Amino acid sequence: MIPLDASTLNASGLPWHVRVLDEVGSTSDWLKQNASELPTGTVVFTESQTAGRGRRENRWIAPRGKDLMFSLLLKPEAPLEKWPRITTLAALGICKAIEAELPLQPRIKWPNDIYLQDRKVSGLLAETVSTREGMRIVLGIGLNVNALDFPPELNATSLLRAVASPVLHEIDRNALGCRLLGALHAEFSRIDEDYTSAIAEVRERSWLIGRQIRCRVEGHPTHGRVLDLNEEGHLIIAMPDGTTATLTSAEEVRDASA
Repeated sequence: MIPLDASTLNASGLPWHVRVLDEVGSTSDWLKQNASELPTGTVVFTESQTAGRGRRENRWIAPRGKDLMFSLLLKPEAPLEKWPRITTLAALGICKAIEAELPLQPRIKWPNDIYLQDRKVSGLLAETVSTREGMRIVLGIGLNVNALDFPPELNATSLLRAVASPVLHEIDRNALGCRLLGALHAEFSRIDEDYTSAIAEVRERSWLIGRQIRCRVEGHPTHGRVLDLNEEGHLIIAMPDGTTATLTSAEEVRDASA
């Protein structure tokens, strides 16, 4: 195992302030607790996360030293009402970084998961936090890199497992992390002026378009077929009664055929 190294992760020359913690409860919780003392652009990686969280307080489980678990402190250069776009842009950046490093075709499972070969490889969680300098976003990202064993109920995979190369035994997490930070920086710059073209690229990588889904919206179950994404990246679905609906948020989005 090659340990994470802050100087290598920050080798892109971009305005990130990278830290590596050996172990932490949650990188996002650590950032939220220390946000007022940290510069915008702080990125915290960890080798081991004992209380990682996903959406709906689900735990993010990863073995020590195998994967990438990190959080970013952000202040998007856009009006507050456009800040929710960060999750979509981050998902696109993760896909592009994977595509640049490996012969894989990641897909975005709205609203905040990345899939490879119909299995989850990455998850994102964006939260707002108030600091002395105003509102910020804490964006947590988990990416399965070198782990090989997953409980069947998680329906998960890793980059190493998906590549399935007999000669590749470990993916360089430092190189991949550096690539990720570069891709995220590039995509975040599109939050205002270039968001429409970004959504076109997200659409090309959508895992849900064309699928029948079941989900919960504000606690109520619903289902339909995903037709498209709108200009904000929200789901447009065909309902059973022949009407269409736009989902701006939802819980438990699942492939109805699974």
